[in-house]
Amino acid sequence: MSAKKPDPRNAAEKLVDKAEKVADDLTDALSPGGDVVPGAPGSEPPSVDEPTEPTDPLPPKPDQKGATPHSPTGAPSKDSEDAQRQQGAYLTTAQGARLSDTDHSLKAGRRGPVLLQDHHLREKIMHFDHERIPERVVHARGAGAHGVFRANGAAASVCKAGVFAEGKETEVFVRFSTVLGNRGSADTVRDTRGFATKFYTDEGTWDLVGNNIPVFFIQDAIKFPDVVHAAKPHPDREIPQAQSAHDTFWDFVSLHTEAQHHTLWNMSDRGIPRSYRMMEGFGVHTFRLINDAGETNLVKIHWKPHLGVHSQVWEEAQITGGMDPDFHRRDLADAIEAGAFPKWDLGIQVFPDTVDENGVSEMFHGIDLLDPTKIVPEELAPVQVIGTMELNGNVKNFFAETEQVAFHPGHLVPGIDVTNDPLLQGRLFSYLDTQLTRLAGPNFGQIPINRPHAPVNDMLRDGFHQQADHVGVAPYQPNSLDGGCPFMAGTTDGALVEVAQEIADAQIERRSPATFDDHFSQATLFYTSLTEVEKEHVAEAYTFELGKCYEEAVKVRQVEKLAHIDHDLAVTVAAGLGLPAPAKVPVAEVVTSPALSQIGREWPSDGRQIGILVTENSDPAVVKELEQAVFGDDMVPLVIGPVGGRLGEGEPDATVAVSRTYLTQRSIEFDALVVVDLPAHPRTDILISEMFRHKKAMATLVPVDRYVDFGLASDTPGVVAVDAAADVLPALKPLLAAHRVWERPDPARV
Repeated sequence: MSAKKPDPRNAAEKLVDKAEKVADDLTDALSPGGDVVPGAPGSEPPSVDEPTEPTDPLPPKPDQKGATPHSPTGAPSKDSEDAQRQQGAYLTTAQGARLSDTDHSLKAGRRGPVLLQDHHLREKIMHFDHERIPERVVHARGAGAHGVFRANGAAASVCKAGVFAEGKETEVFVRFSTVLGNRGSADTVRDTRGFATKFYTDEGTWDLVGNNIPVFFIQDAIKFPDVVHAAKPHPDREIPQAQSAHDTFWDFVSLHTEAQHHTLWNMSDRGIPRSYRMMEGFGVHTFRLINDAGETNLVKIHWKPHLGVHSQVWEEAQITGGMDPDFHRRDLADAIEAGAFPKWDLGIQVFPDTVDENGVSEMFHGIDLLDPTKIVPEELAPVQVIGTMELNGNVKNFFAETEQVAFHPGHLVPGIDVTNDPLLQGRLFSYLDTQLTRLAGPNFGQIPINRPHAPVNDMLRDGFHQQADHVGVAPYQPNSLDGGCPFMAGTTDGALVEVAQEIADAQIERRSPATFDDHFSQATLFYTSLTEVEKEHVAEAYTFELGKCYEEAVKVRQVEKLAHIDHDLAVTVAAGLGLPAPAKVPVAEVVTSPALSQIGREWPSDGRQIGILVTENSDPAVVKELEQAVFGDDMVPLVIGPVGGRLGEGEPDATVAVSRTYLTQRSIEFDALVVVDLPAHPRTDILISEMFRHKKAMATLVPVDRYVDFGLASDTPGVVAVDAAADVLPALKPLLAAHRVWERPDPARV
């Protein structure tokens, strides 16, 4: 029996019609009062029965976008994004031949051997065998998104790069990642996070490859294999995965003390961010900027999230790793799908590119700007905002974009140059070398997500995966056979020209400057700048991590190093480990930097997730009023009911969709909880107790005396009793602005 022929209408017209319908439906669903939440796996809801009528591929969801089409040599493509997607209603071979069966191998009789001539079998298995590429040694687990950077013109006086011209909009792709774990590890482990941004400027691609911590473990790239080998799982058992709580890591950092500053940041709440949307980013290194007059300045680069810098508490991070190891990537994708586009301001700290009173260059207030284990406090050099980035598109294909994107700190544009930071210098080699292995050859820049949005005429030829159609007979310089093309650009033509630097009385040696020798004073600066709550978290983190080590010598040695940072911290950790307190040693006298603390300011509540706890007897009208109010304030309501489906009876407008059941919910998803009715259920008891322990805001339409079993009272900080749905958000939003109710007593310490 032959299959029904597809609709003879033009396939492109059908796709456009379908995409418009899906977009309209999603817009209606996400409007205030709608009850569809982010997370739908496809652009259309599926049928219960298996489809049997041929249909063209569904369009992407409206929140998704791919790399803007460009040719392998950087020319804007006339093809639409849809041209890159699969085409047609029928399954085909890679060469386009339609297939009638993909469930059975071609055999000599039903019980006979499989035939070598089965091209479809061999092609299908061959491609499957090679679906994976080597994962990154570090930053293997990541999440990506598309967006746009808008410059405000404030950088014009220090940098001539076109990306910073006032009003200039530049497409970007950002990849967030953990450092230690493999691709299958959890998002919420205690770890440094990568924050890498690819700017597709019209002067070439600029990659800003940074982290969520402004300093690094090492001062020189030659130590990078050492710190990674130490931090990775033990080579005999391949455990523990994606964490630093083991002997080899602490053995290394307690011996290689330049790692102490970064390690302290990692043990702070910065090591367990609440969301990629609520995470700072740093360029780590010092870069050199050049303006139109040829003048130079040194800068450190910052990303400041509009939602503030927030973290999970430790128990919450552990629960999240088990309940939802994809928590951060899901949070990012859902926010973009819901239209709560995350934003960051790009800022720079500017330093004069001169020599100090001792004749030493790249110094500022006694801080060596070439030392990647040092920061410059914002009180000494304020961060000047030069533009804003908004992430507004999810990837269409994780492998094609997030996995194959290739960053490199040597991808620069005119006006931005590197410095002699020895860690940065090593990265300039390492990233390029890595791409050759991961992406199987030198042409990784021609993968669509990596293609420049500027003309490319590089004279490079051939190699694995060459996709460009090179013409001309003279890929060399100088030449006359191709009319001398390509020509050299001058400074007035926008050439990428490195800043000339004088190197006087230099000799070849394996040593660091004396200014690199201070490994503790900035760790003391960071720790003493934290609030008491944050200091408690740091002590608990060290106690947990070192408590996972086997060798007592490693623990003792690290506690002794903590004494050089803060003696009280060392004593607290030693007591938790059952070790004698270390001797008191002199520590640096520092001026604290309030900018280093995450606590004490207020932030927007955009994109926050609000749990709404109901029972089967709750009034749908009240719940719908709450839903609409939360949507209207640019937050996401998630109704938690006893079972799935809808709350209430009658027409859809009179009922409410249940987003989570008592079985599928967990407190980690919610930034605040609204209790409409109090269930008598053990799983909701856990929900309420965790919200309380994790210092999250709660509003209740149920009298507070009903919570006696939870230890809550009318004066419990962050628990507000209201009489009506209209009173909920005015009571909750001031609490959400601080992220947590930090003044609430910790039941573990009461």
